[in-house]
Amino acid sequence: MRLRLKIPQGVDWSLVFIPIFLSIFGIVLIYTITYGNENNIALDQLIFTGVGLTIGLFLTFLDYRIFKSLAWPLYGIGLLLLLIVLFFGSTTFGATRWIDLGFYRLQPSELFKFISLIVIAKYLSDLTEINFKNLMFLVFIIALPLLLILKQPDLGTASVIFIGLIALLIISPLKKIYLIAALGLAIVLSPLGWHFLKPYQKHRIEVFLNPSSDLQGEGYNVNQAKIAVGSGGLLGRGLGKGSQSQLNFLPVAHTDFIFAGTAEATGFVGSFLLILLLVIMIYRAINVAKEARDSFGTYLAAGIGAVFLFQTLVNVGMNMGIMPVTGIPLPFVSYGGSAMLTNFVFIGILQSIYLRHKKIKF
Repeated sequence: MRLRLKIPQGVDWSLVFIPIFLSIFGIVLIYTITYGNENNIALDQLIFTGVGLTIGLFLTFLDYRIFKSLAWPLYGIGLLLLLIVLFFGSTTFGATRWIDLGFYRLQPSELFKFISLIVIAKYLSDLTEINFKNLMFLVFIIALPLLLILKQPDLGTASVIFIGLIALLIISPLKKIYLIAALGLAIVLSPLGWHFLKPYQKHRIEVFLNPSSDLQGEGYNVNQAKIAVGSGGLLGRGLGKGSQSQLNFLPVAHTDFIFAGTAEATGFVGSFLLILLLVIMIYRAINVAKEARDSFGTYLAAGIGAVFLFQTLVNVGMNMGIMPVTGIPLPFVSYGGSAMLTNFVFIGILQSIYLRHKKIKF
């Protein structure tokens, strides 16, 4: 008797091959950028990718609707982890964002991207009508973890979660006058938030508004990133051959400024293809939201698409000097274990939603 392995018909293969290709490209780029360093972070990224793929595959065949019943327990676990970070977290570059497990440094704020979307999607899908009272409660339950994340400080991740909330409110049946009023109030009160920013965060904004004000200090990273992007030309200098990234003129080229490293190595053509793949992935996420069988799936897929879109816009933008530096990674390409795992969780959820909008055949 021959045993035949059959794969399900109906999987969105663009959401399989694009994340894998982006991850492999990121690993290769990280290896060339960090070659010679004592810490073999490219190998770490390869391991994270393998674990992430496994988790994504598991979630593909798991009914995504189970997370609707787990939303509040996950919310509680997420808050607990954020509190643990606040009191017992590991600090790097002045930010306390990680829980050191010995074999792995967990970043709970990254995981809360996923948890926040689950909670928001559940809450909105359970409501037949969204009034101002419902809106205020939702804002409160998201504001609580946001404050803990800002305390780390991690403005980038906090802004991603906030954008996810706004995106889902936009597609919800909420009367848009409430949303406009809330955003208007936020804009009016935003100057007050200036006093709660860390000195280096204030300086980053000042340098963004006037890039030439501190080229040797806070503006150095962005200036070097712009040089790297421009030096790539049409076809790039080749992997491992860029002066900005290889000679360490470009700081943290494997994380925040990996797009600049991409542009230097592969030029305009390679950068364009990278962005095109990310755009296709985001487009497919939006299509999954449209095809979902239930409102929970719609909200969840739309939120994932919004998160991918925002992270791509901000990372590419700050590498080109048109967005403030916030430390937001480029999906699947930038180095980061927690970020990679979260990205593949998102892909697994999208596949689960997509598979269940049609009859699954094995």
